[in-house]
Amino acid sequence: MVVNIDTFLALLEKEVQDYQVPVVDLIAVQTKDPFKVLVATILSARTKDEVTAKASERLFAEADTIQSLAGLDEQRLQKLIYPVGFYKNKARYLAALPAVLISDFEASVPQTMENLLTLPGVGRKTANLVLAQAFNIPAICVDTHVHRIMNIWGYVETKNPQQTEMALRDKLPEKYWIKVNSLLVAFGQGTCRSVAPHCDRCLLAADCPKIGVKPRKIKKSNNVLRLVSWNVNGLRAVHKKGFMDSLVEMAPDVLGLQEIKAMPEQLPKELQELAGYYSYFYSAERKGYSGVAVYARQEAKRVIKGIGDERFDSEGRVLTLEFDSYYFINCYFPNSKGDLSRLGFKHDFNVMLQAFAEDLATTKSVVICGDFNVAHKEIDLANPKQNEKHAGFTPEERSWMDDFTAAGWIDSFRKKNKEPEQYSWWSYRSRARDRNIGWRIDYHCVDRNSVKRIVDVDILQHIYGSDHCPVVLDFLK
Repeated sequence: MVVNIDTFLALLEKEVQDYQVPVVDLIAVQTKDPFKVLVATILSARTKDEVTAKASERLFAEADTIQSLAGLDEQRLQKLIYPVGFYKNKARYLAALPAVLISDFEASVPQTMENLLTLPGVGRKTANLVLAQAFNIPAICVDTHVHRIMNIWGYVETKNPQQTEMALRDKLPEKYWIKVNSLLVAFGQGTCRSVAPHCDRCLLAADCPKIGVKPRKIKKSNNVLRLVSWNVNGLRAVHKKGFMDSLVEMAPDVLGLQEIKAMPEQLPKELQELAGYYSYFYSAERKGYSGVAVYARQEAKRVIKGIGDERFDSEGRVLTLEFDSYYFINCYFPNSKGDLSRLGFKHDFNVMLQAFAEDLATTKSVVICGDFNVAHKEIDLANPKQNEKHAGFTPEERSWMDDFTAAGWIDSFRKKNKEPEQYSWWSYRSRARDRNIGWRIDYHCVDRNSVKRIVDVDILQHIYGSDHCPVVLDFLK
């Protein structure tokens, strides 16, 4: 299948009008100031648009010219632009930028690729974006979205963004050079996402070759429950990062949240009583710590808080809802800590939780969801050898998982998916999520008698807001 690039881009131009505008495009429209476009573009690398926008606003409030930027030292720049990705490196680039612009380019932003590439922190992508957005000079800015989507369409067959740029220079009509980046960035963020793209709602779906694509999974039957688990690492924090939009996309029938870090009365009203759901909370006695919550479309027949041991129940770790045909146990398992000082505490919790679940399983199906804080097998983390004695991958923790599954508890994800590099948690350090250097420590486990109720599973790696992402189990009613 050969795509008609004129048709595809014309359709996208209408489609993305209501999408969020990439931040550099927005700044270019607002100011047409080459200096601000340059600085915003440097800040935007490996950073979400909303973070770039706020950092740019803070920086430009103090330094909106080359001369005023020269008056800020590197330490002050770090404070102004934090938490953009690689903020220390970018602060260093920005601190050095005015001297180069003043000495080499008469205190102005140069208008050629060759000269732009001599500036601190400027690579080909940044230079192309500045040429296009600041000076309206035909240039093709190729980021991961442009590279990925052009290859999905089969318009180019390339291995990296630089190859894509060169291929597009030969093939793409020049009239599209300036606009192609903003179109495909908006489209890539909104529909054609890098993980689980929304092919089901894409206006190009019928004609797109979908090369190398794994579309998101859609629940197709009213006889199936969508059970979602997510360690939000602070419910108030994730609420500020688009939780309500993520909720619409996930469309759970039951949503188990861990590490909510709040008492119910500390939450915004719309989280205390979530529209369309019954809301259940079990917070830790210690404020700002642990805690779990469940939102369910159907009202629970019974709610059980804790597992009957004050050591664990005071930390708000287990919340169980009984429904007509199954129990939903939402758990936040203890972390054994970096020095393994809580390894014994965690083992005691594991054993008691298993006994609690097995007792329930004598009467009806049981689903245990949550952050188990352990990667079971080597396939479940990126660097198993380096982590053999680290919390979450110790022989003791993995041994309990061996015993747990041997007792008949089914890891629903591995029942359906044997592929490597399927992770649900990434460290905030070293761009681990961008590089997919992660761990699979979030699970839905079901009792052995309910294995036939497992319909499908998924890990929603494209949903951000926490260091974990949501995991999904589609379960027969």
